[in-house]
Amino acid sequence: MKLSTIKYIAVAMLLGLSITSCEDFLDRPAEDSYNDSNYYQNDEQCKAGVLSLYNVPWYDFLSRGFYKIPEVMAGNIYMGGSPYLSLNVNGSDPDIKSTSESLWAVNAQANVIYNRLKSANASETVKSACMGECLAWKAMAYFYLVRIFGEVPIVHDNSSEIGDGSYNDKYKVQKNDLYEYIVMTLEKAIELLPERNDPGRIDKWGAKGLLAKVYLTKSGVEAGGNGQRNVDDLGSAARYAKDVIDNSGKQLMTNYEDIFKGENNNCVESLFGWRWSAEQMVYTCGNCLTSELAMSGFDIYSSWGDWTAPSTALQDAFEVSPLGNPTQRINPDARRKATMMMPGDKYSYWWQDKGGFDYLQFLYDKSYAPGSNVGLSSATGANIAKHLYGNNEDHKKTFGIAAEQQTSSLSTHVLRLADVYLVYAEAVIGNAASTTDASAIDAFYTVRHRAISSYERPVSITLDDVLKERRLELAFEGDYWFDFVRMSYYNMDKAIQTLQNQRRNGYYGLGGLYKAYYEDPTQWVVNPEEMLYETDTAKPNVTASVFTLPLPSDDVVFNPHLMEDAQHVDVRATFSY
Repeated sequence: MKLSTIKYIAVAMLLGLSITSCEDFLDRPAEDSYNDSNYYQNDEQCKAGVLSLYNVPWYDFLSRGFYKIPEVMAGNIYMGGSPYLSLNVNGSDPDIKSTSESLWAVNAQANVIYNRLKSANASETVKSACMGECLAWKAMAYFYLVRIFGEVPIVHDNSSEIGDGSYNDKYKVQKNDLYEYIVMTLEKAIELLPERNDPGRIDKWGAKGLLAKVYLTKSGVEAGGNGQRNVDDLGSAARYAKDVIDNSGKQLMTNYEDIFKGENNNCVESLFGWRWSAEQMVYTCGNCLTSELAMSGFDIYSSWGDWTAPSTALQDAFEVSPLGNPTQRINPDARRKATMMMPGDKYSYWWQDKGGFDYLQFLYDKSYAPGSNVGLSSATGANIAKHLYGNNEDHKKTFGIAAEQQTSSLSTHVLRLADVYLVYAEAVIGNAASTTDASAIDAFYTVRHRAISSYERPVSITLDDVLKERRLELAFEGDYWFDFVRMSYYNMDKAIQTLQNQRRNGYYGLGGLYKAYYEDPTQWVVNPEEMLYETDTAKPNVTASVFTLPLPSDDVVFNPHLMEDAQHVDVRATFSY
């Protein structure tokens, strides 16, 4: 835990140093700096003061941990040579450090703003909503922390801990207590948040949806690997999820691909979202994922995602193969194309000034894509499609402003209604292998039928059905690894076996196959001696230890208590809001 970062943020805000909001989904605050003596003086200043929690402190997590931990480690993304792919991450890894610092910065900022709002000169309604937003984001940060690092300290109040000098003397807290702390925090957030908030901001239903997911995860913490989850926690997960499904007024978008378009940044399916803005041209205010995941030349700004590719295992889950003739490929699942580009794919909503985006033409026609690398770089024969805004002309058409390197205004949906539907289905299945419960089947069917219009409602669903559906629905949205973490709490053997059975390597010879097909679409000739799955790289050694990542080495040096056993804390007796 980078407690020096927490101290810096808290002191900066308490002393009134300039802080900036980077979002325009509400009225922007004044451009000048503010401090305790002249800010939080009315409703609009309170609303504006919370906006930074929707972007800046999350930036380093987005650019590092958001896809490397949940997607590369889980086998959804191929990154050759990455310790995240080989499941061999150590505490000196710079991305672990950035992830930790970012999440603790969220917690620090949420704590400070929450406490400052208590004495704000604003209406009680607005103060309550803003304080609820702080606690919802704090809970989200801790939910990531406990699922990534396991046992971590609780930093409840930065101001008091700086005042009494305890910020450098923190002990880790046991996992079950951490989950109870998250539950307690969300309960207070639900109490404070309104039924309806301004567009793009968290409301009561977002906090309830997150609480359902927290309870689902918490249900296995004390199972000890015996395969049985806590039935009370499962019941709470189902109850909160069903409440959101039935009463929130949220809806699934009709077309899956539309969820991730800029015009739907605050769509009716989004419960939590990072709301980015390129307007101020400050890179920590904007979404960096196009730069991280798109191929070089996809936009005029630098991107380096040519080799960050959808995994072979994920293609297997979608039942497609890079060796399959594009003219014969069956694509019943609309999520596949919205998630990954493959030969033959075209996108009308990207490169609109050029008449649309053509994947193979991009790879092999320099007049069409002068900034691209020549030919296929992806070892798996596909590239990532989700989280991309298109080119700069697309960005200007959608948002009215230009993008910048590592800076766009495209939102990142952190929790969607479809996720809550699947949380409900899994919670109802609970400790069984399957269910015939009509409401659970309806929840599962609603999500799957949107993606596959020909899919017929089943008479029963299994836990494995739901887990696979989660993978397909939420691919590249920073979630899949945490399905394994949740499983490891109550069924470690299954979590290990599922990872070991994945095809996590790339292919040989795909570049030649694709180039020949581009030059003559009547030719698709697969030579099994040249175009084949690579088996030379050994599968990672999956053990129970991989499901808890090491704390950053610098943090352990800074606070040796982090090497000691975690302590039990009665969080409800110790902390209060």
